[in-house]
Order: sequence, then C-alpha cells, then structure tokens
Amino acid sequence: MAGKKPGMKADDKGVSDPISGPGTGTVAGTVDNAEIAYFDQLGDDWWDPKGPFAALQRMTPARVAYIRQQVVRCLGRSPQDRLDGLSVLDIGCGGGLLAEPLARLGAEVTGVDASHEAIEAARRHAEASGLTIDYRAHSAEDLLAEGQYFDLIIASEVIEHTADRPAFLSLMAGFADPDPARPALAVLTTLNRSLPGVVLGKYAAEYVLGLAPKGAHDPKRFVRPSELQREAMAAGIQLDDITGIRPSLLKGFDLGGPPLINYAAAGLVQPGP
Repeated sequence: MAGKKPGMKADDKGVSDPISGPGTGTVAGTVDNAEIAYFDQLGDDWWDPKGPFAALQRMTPARVAYIRQQVVRCLGRSPQDRLDGLSVLDIGCGGGLLAEPLARLGAEVTGVDASHEAIEAARRHAEASGLTIDYRAHSAEDLLAEGQYFDLIIASEVIEHTADRPAFLSLMAGFADPDPARPALAVLTTLNRSLPGVVLGKYAAEYVLGLAPKGAHDPKRFVRPSELQREAMAAGIQLDDITGIRPSLLKGFDLGGPPLINYAAAGLVQPGP
C-alpha cells in the first residue's frame, strides 16, 4: 500500500478532522456536515474542463511544479528526479486533480476525502487513466488512527475550508515519521485573507468570473501567510517557504510574485521530542 510504514504507530494527537466546504452547517469537531453535502453535489464535475473546478484544473501544473521544487529543496532529490518511491498523502483530495499527476511521476499516492462522491469520481477517473491510487472515503483522522506515515503530506486548497486550522495542522504533522532519519515535507496551497484575496479570490472568482463554485469559500477562513507560518510552527511544521501563485495568460497559473491572493507554503515537519 502506498505510504504504508509497517510496524509503526502514529501518535494520534486527538485533533478533530477538517474537510472542504462552505462552512455553513452543523459542526462536529471541525467537520461541517454542510461542507460534505455541498461537495457531494459536485461529484460529477471534478474533471469537467468547463465545470466549476476548471480553474483548479488549470492551477494543477503550478501546484505540481511547486511540490517538485520543494521535494528537491527539502528532501534532497535531484531536479531531474521523478517522485518514484515517495509516499504521498493528499488530504482533501477531491476528485484527484492533484493526486493523478503525482502518481504519474511515480509517487505512491494515498488520497483521503470525506466526500464519498468526490472519492468515487476520483476512483473512476484513475481507473480510466490506468493509475493506481489508494483513495479513502473517510476522514484524515481515521487514516491517522491506522498508523501510517508519509514522506510528503499535502493539503492543497483545503485549509481555508477548515473550522480549526491549528487542529488541522497538528493532524498533518501527525502523519510524519517521528524518526529524524525519515524527514517529512508538508505542502499547502491556500488563499490570503488580504483585500485582493477576498475581493478577487472569493467574490470575483465565484460570482463574476465563474472560476470557482458559487458559495465554495468563506473569506473569514482565508489565512494570511504569517498566520499560517505561526500556527504551523506551533504544530511542529516549519513553513520556511512562501511562494505566490498568480494567473498567467500562457499557463493558466504560474509561480512567483507576492502572495496576495493564492499562495503555496512548504517546510519540514519537525521531529517530536
């Protein structure tokens, strides 16, 4: 199984499990039941090139490029290397838009999402594409209890949908092997709670340009880079790289520039005491 470390038991830190969605329903821990229902309704749209996730599809090459850069920087891989042998956890994987290109690069990918419809869409697309990806239709907290560790823990366009960021970051850190000889890399992409981030990333993207599903984001849950770094450090993740993700006429999205709207963050999970 991809990412399985036999004979080791992860430290369940008792954190609650976050998922994607608009954050307007009942909450158990950090799970908003309305979020699950919201994304379940979009289960057939993940791979539609003209659907509500079209912008996320166009952002995927930039996300993959950033992940590869950080694997080189933090895990010592060569820039020419693929991701062969790297165990990857994609938390909040949705329909598999990021999991699939990582699997094509040779990574052993596990994708987890609380939306059953999203996971079913991911499984169907992976099977049709001839890819082997371990998709799980349950919470990341349930996966943590199974005692798995991963070399790379990803939460891409997820943390802005959580009700409890510190708990979510602690959850991410829990998937890192406590053995300092096995460093683990955490990568996040999200939206800045800046004026451009709120105006363009929320209202223009959802209601004017149609780049995101209407009602998908609560701008109060957007997070400034400094806040994310501080909360991550408290959870044991040293996010020492912040990179902007900006629109590009040629590529859809590109890396670079100030993190005014979308941005990526990465760093090593620090070994526990």
